[in-house]
Amino acid sequence: MKPGIKDVAKVAGVSPTTVSRVLNNRGYISEETRKKVYAAMEKIQYYPNEIARALLNNRTYFVGVIVPTVTSPFHGVIVEQIEYYLSEKNYKMLLCNSKNQLDTEKKYIDMLRRNQVDGMIVGTHNAVVEEYSSFHMPVVGIDRYLGENIPVVSCDNYEAGRLATRHLIERGCKKILCIRGDSRLRMPGNKRSQAYLDEMKKEGYEPLVLEVPFVKEYVEKQKLVYDMLNQHPEIDGVFAGDDSLAVIVLQIAKQKGIRIPEDLKVIGIDGTREVLQFVPELTTVQQPSNEIARVAVEKLIDLIEGKKVESCLNLPVRLLEGKTT
Repeated sequence: MKPGIKDVAKVAGVSPTTVSRVLNNRGYISEETRKKVYAAMEKIQYYPNEIARALLNNRTYFVGVIVPTVTSPFHGVIVEQIEYYLSEKNYKMLLCNSKNQLDTEKKYIDMLRRNQVDGMIVGTHNAVVEEYSSFHMPVVGIDRYLGENIPVVSCDNYEAGRLATRHLIERGCKKILCIRGDSRLRMPGNKRSQAYLDEMKKEGYEPLVLEVPFVKEYVEKQKLVYDMLNQHPEIDGVFAGDDSLAVIVLQIAKQKGIRIPEDLKVIGIDGTREVLQFVPELTTVQQPSNEIARVAVEKLIDLIEGKKVESCLNLPVRLLEGKTT
């Protein structure tokens, strides 16, 4: 016979009701009692019935997470951290890679709703805002505005753009190219290029902006950047909207015989450990990916529990100076 709640209660020296309250996180339970119950569960190898728990609490304890792709260093780290913080709260994650396809994202939205997830965390780059605004479910966006009353979590994007642009200017750059994403999307990240424009105007320098949508294939991104550098050989600094774009610039510079940082200085944004392991020389503005994930999970669970939640758009960034500037 499989052990049950009564067996756990007997070993822990508490009532079955107390065990039930611990398992369902209901009412006040002292930390000492909680530890006794979990120790008893481990001793007799008792595993709670998740289906029964979900029915009792009217929750599935599943959260849907939709990202463009986990092959993106930033999104890969974010997903890893989200899963960790969800598990700390006894939630499980259903991960969906939209592959930058609008139809795929819509199908995932439908799938997650059919599976009655308790909420969603979304960090995609497709224009499907109306989908998230049309149904009643807790949703949190990561660096993306998804509709009215949907909270968003992001770093201080304006400060990130200011730090990057100011760093290039202080290194003597005057012809600075800003590579950014699709300006048609409503994203907090748009403030990065706004900070660039403000800093260039402050110095009396002519701005130069190239849009490279995140959803484009890698080869397409390479061509856009290659053509821009060919058309403007006077460029002496590049502020790339993310580290992947910065790496593309470094690869093209190597192909063209452009010396880094003597002829061209390059700075990115993200600062994930994956990129810095392979390109340790890269100067970048590091996003607090761990904090972004933690805050996103906290805000989603607050929404699930019926609490009022505000956006958080000012998580701190920091400059990591490498050898590309």
